[in-house]
Order: sequence, then C-alpha cells, then structure tokens
Amino acid sequence: MKTVLSLLFLAAAAQAADWPTFRGADRTDVSTEVGLLKKWPSDGPKKVWMNQDAGLGYSGMAIVGDVIYTMGARDAMEYVIAIDAVTGKEKWSAEAGALLTNGWGDGPRATPTVDGDKVYSLSGKGSLICLNTADGKPVWSASLTELGGKVPGWGYCESPLVEGNLVIATPGGAKGTLAAFDKTTGKLAWQSAEWTDPAQYASAIVVTHDEARQIIQLTMQSIAGVNAADGKVLWKTEFPGKTAVIPTPIFKDGQVFVAAGYGVGCKSVKIGAGNTVETVYESTDMVNHHGGVILVDGHLYGYNDKAGWTCMDFKTGAVKWTEKKLLGKGAIHYADGSFYLLEEKTGTVVLIKASPKGWDEQGRFTLSPQTTQRNPKGMVWTHPVVCGGKLYLRDQELLFAFDVSGK
Repeated sequence: MKTVLSLLFLAAAAQAADWPTFRGADRTDVSTEVGLLKKWPSDGPKKVWMNQDAGLGYSGMAIVGDVIYTMGARDAMEYVIAIDAVTGKEKWSAEAGALLTNGWGDGPRATPTVDGDKVYSLSGKGSLICLNTADGKPVWSASLTELGGKVPGWGYCESPLVEGNLVIATPGGAKGTLAAFDKTTGKLAWQSAEWTDPAQYASAIVVTHDEARQIIQLTMQSIAGVNAADGKVLWKTEFPGKTAVIPTPIFKDGQVFVAAGYGVGCKSVKIGAGNTVETVYESTDMVNHHGGVILVDGHLYGYNDKAGWTCMDFKTGAVKWTEKKLLGKGAIHYADGSFYLLEEKTGTVVLIKASPKGWDEQGRFTLSPQTTQRNPKGMVWTHPVVCGGKLYLRDQELLFAFDVSGK
C-alpha cells in the first residue's frame, strides 16, 4: 500500500508540474516547481540540450509529460512541432497554416494549448486547429477570419484557451470579439455578438466569480468578462490602448489587472456582486509591452518601460521598488521563490529572488549560441518556462533546455 501511495503521489506531482499552455495551466505564469537551484554557477546552469530546428517565429513552449509542444515556420508554412523533453529530438510536426510574414520576423507567435490527448494551436493568420498529441494527426480546423475577424498587424498571437468542453479564441470584429468552439468537433458554440472590438494580442483567462465561470479578455478599447457558457457580456470597462495591447490579464479575489506598452500603463478594477465594475487605480507605473506581469504574494512584477523592472502592490498600485541599470527590458517567469528574467536585446538571463524588498540577484548568463536567422528588427522575445527541473529558452529555431533542478 505504501508503494502504491508513493507512486500515486509521484504521478500527481508530475501532473502538477505540467505546463500545458502559455503562462501555465491557470495562465498566471507561476510554476509549481520546487527544489530548484537558488543560486547559479558563475557561467549559469548546465545546458542539457539544444534543438536547432524548431522553426522561425516567437511561439512559446507547452510541456506535458516528457513532450514539448511549440510552433515554428519552415519555408512557407507554419507547423506545430512536438519535441522530446528528455533528448531534445523532434517527435513529429504538423502543418498549422500558411506563413505569416511580418517586418519584425515571420512565423507563428502563439503557444499551443494541450488538453488531454489533443493539442490546439492558432497560426499567425488565424487558423485554429486541433491535433492528436500522439502523432500530430489533424482532428479539425476553423478560421478566425471566417468569423468576421481581421488579422492584426503583427498576426494572431494569443494561445487558445480550453474551458470545459470549449476552446476559446479571439477573432474580433463585428460578429463578436470572442468565439467558442466545441473542442471535440470544432463546431462554433457561441460568439460574443454584444462585444465587437477588433482582436489584439492578449491571451484570455478564465475565472470563477459571482458563482459563474467567465472569460476575461483585453482589447485596444476595453477589458471585459463574458459568460463562459454562452458568451454573454457580464461586464465591460474602457481601456484605451495604443498601437498594440499584449499582456495577459491578471485576476485575484475579484480584482482584475491589465497593462500595455506604448506609454499606456496599467489599470485595475474590482468586479463586485452582480458584476459591477469599479476602478481601483490607473497609472503608468507598469507600462508593460509584451514581457508579461506576474502576481506573487500580493505583489506584481514585470518590466515597466518608464522605470525598468518594477514591483508594485497588487491591491493599491503602490510601487515598492524599481531597477533599470542591472538588466534591460524583457520577459519574466516565476518558479520556486525566484524570477527568471530574460533581456530581449542580448539574451541575458538573470535569476532574482521574488521579494518586494528589492532586486536580489542570484546568477546570470547569456544565451549562446544565438540565431543568425532572426529578423534585424526582432529580439529574443519567447518567454522563459521552467518545467520538470529544466529551464526552457528559445531564440527562433534554437530551443534550449538547462538543468535548474538543484540535483
């Protein structure tokens, strides 16, 4: 009996460590990993492997079991690619849609979403597909542009959201900002006809509030929550973005936080009983472009274009600390009491303690080698992920795994 319980515990731990979509299962970008290195050697953690053919683009990594699912462009096509997390070798690839071409770099931007034995992906031009995880064989496909959507200037970037029997995506446009598909058949279940903002680049989240499941999404015009069952708008508030609105919304105890770059800043609202909306604060203390913001122990962390790396109080918006000299703009990820920061210009990776008291660095290294195929306007924009004791980093076709397990 003891052996059986131990095996069940290990199985549960392995399942909990999965990273099935962009920013993890709950889209908080907070990993459940424990026992990781608290301090890095002078030259950084050990590189386990490097895959040199993950394709071009900025897609992130979804990891379930011992398989990594990502997307990449090869020639004139975008692909979903499955890679063995132990060896770094490709298991299969499947066509995901025609190539998105863009001045900041061609190829897909979205991270696939894994649910059971299926993986869902969204191409840069809006092709939503369902594949078998075992072999990449297609199950169904749908087009966001056929639902009234228009491909945003930098392409469709969001990662599909699985909620119950539905897959949620954001076509945008006159027929409805959000759309839900039956995850088994691909049949359209609903579209949010009351909310018709064009699509932007954020990935939606799902929460339980006021005894109902609701999808929260961000556009250039507004933040809104819609009923997950039928797409009816539950609440909406203005959010006037500029140029591009990208970071994932954050929800905790009825409070929603969003941020954007291009000088816009952040806004937080409280969703009350009956889905009433009250603004808590608005400021430029978190002008976050696309590196992400993370909530840990009541504090928000991310890169503010105005003041550098920033920690602020989630409930009040009060700034706790900023740091601009030690590391430039980039992406952030959290695991086991630490933040993994990736500077976009240089590929420098820094480990700091997650603390509202200030910057406390515990190691750094620079990603090497780096791609020679990146568009001159592009940078190292794929977000870091820690899963199964490994730190995964990507620079276009180069995908890396580093051992941060502390073993």
